[in-house]
Amino acid sequence: MATLAENEIREALAPGWELVSGPAIEKTFELPTFPDAIAFVDRIAVQAEAADHHPDLDIRYTKVRVALSTHSEGGVTQKDLDLAAAAERALEA
Repeated sequence: MATLAENEIREALAPGWELVSGPAIEKTFELPTFPDAIAFVDRIAVQAEAADHHPDLDIRYTKVRVALSTHSEGGVTQKDLDLAAAAERALEA
């Protein structure tokens, strides 16, 4: 899968997501409680496993940082944008 150009990535990012060095896309989500944060991570994990594409997740009490990059391609691909959208849906669940 081909990596995306910077302008393609920026145009496709949902609010709150940013392009960072690596390159990768990332967003920090804040949940009401620690159990809510863990449940959110669990929902992302199900989506990631189904896509065979696994994010970097950092849990800090009620904050969850999600970072996505297709390491095998050396950058951001459509797989990352798709999993970012899945994370947004997981937040709403």
